[in-house]
Amino acid sequence: MHRNGENYITVNGIGHWYKIGGAEHNTIPIIVVHGGPGGNHYVSERTVGPKLESFATVIYYEQRGCGRSSAPTDDNAYSIPLLINDLEKIRKALHIPTFHLLGYSFGGQLCLEYTLAYPNHVTSLLLQAPSTGNYEDMYQKQLAAFESITTGKIRVKVQHIQELPLSLKEKYDMIWNVVDTETVDRFLFQNADCAQRNRTLWKRSGLQNTGLMAKVVFRSRSSTPLKERISSITVPTLFLVGKHDRNTGIFMSEQLANQMQHVSIKVFENSAHFPDIEETEAYANEVQRFLELT
Repeated sequence: MHRNGENYITVNGIGHWYKIGGAEHNTIPIIVVHGGPGGNHYVSERTVGPKLESFATVIYYEQRGCGRSSAPTDDNAYSIPLLINDLEKIRKALHIPTFHLLGYSFGGQLCLEYTLAYPNHVTSLLLQAPSTGNYEDMYQKQLAAFESITTGKIRVKVQHIQELPLSLKEKYDMIWNVVDTETVDRFLFQNADCAQRNRTLWKRSGLQNTGLMAKVVFRSRSSTPLKERISSITVPTLFLVGKHDRNTGIFMSEQLANQMQHVSIKVFENSAHFPDIEETEAYANEVQRFLELT
C-alpha cells in the first residue's frame, strides 16, 4: 500500500517530484499528468486534488524540468518519447500494475501517447481539454479567441499582428508577448474570481515555466497525427471540457473522441479551460461517477 506524502524518485537521471494523497482508500490510483507544456501541479493539489483524494488514491508527478522536478542538462531532452519513458519508469518504481490516467491540456495528449505505448497498464482515461498535437489548430483557436476578448490598445495590437504576413506560430508568439494579465485571465477563465484564485496560487508557488519543454514539443511532430493513431485505444475514456474553453476548445476533444471507442464527453457549462477550478465539485463528482462505472 502506498503512503501519503511528497517525495522524489530518480528515473532517467532526473529527480521527479511526486505526491500521493488518498492512499487510505487503497484504490487503483489516479495518476495526474499536468499540462503546459512545462506546467506543474501546485494549483491542482489545492483545488480539485483534495476532492479526488476524498474517494481515490491520487498520485501527482511533475515532468522533467517542471515544477519541483529537476531539469535535464540537455535543453533539448524534452521529447514526448522521453516523457512517456519517464512515466513508465515511475510506474515501475512505484510498483503500480495498472492505473487511471487523468491529464489536463497537454497532459491529456501525453496520456494518450502513453496509452498507445503501454496499453496494458491503463485502466481508464480522463482527459481534460486535451491538446491533439496539431498545433496549427491550437494557434488558430487561440488567435481568434484573443481577438474576441481583447479591448482597447491591446485589441489594436492583436489585430495588427493578425494582419502581418507571418506564420501562425510567429503570430501566436507575438500575441502572447503583448497581452496583459487581465487578458490572459479572461482567456483561461470564465469566472474572474477563479482566475484570481489561480493567479494567487501561481504566485504563491514560486514555480516558473522555463518554456524549454514547449520549444521542443512544439517543433516536434509525429509522422502520423495523434487523432489518426488512437482508434486502437479501447479503455473507457471520459473527456472533461469547459463550454467556453478558448485554449483547445470543445472541438479538439470532439476530434479525438470521434476516433475512439467507449467514450463519453462532459461539457461544463460555466467553465473555460479549467473546469477543475471553476466547477470543482461538479468536476470531482463526474470523475467519481465515471470511475465507479469502470
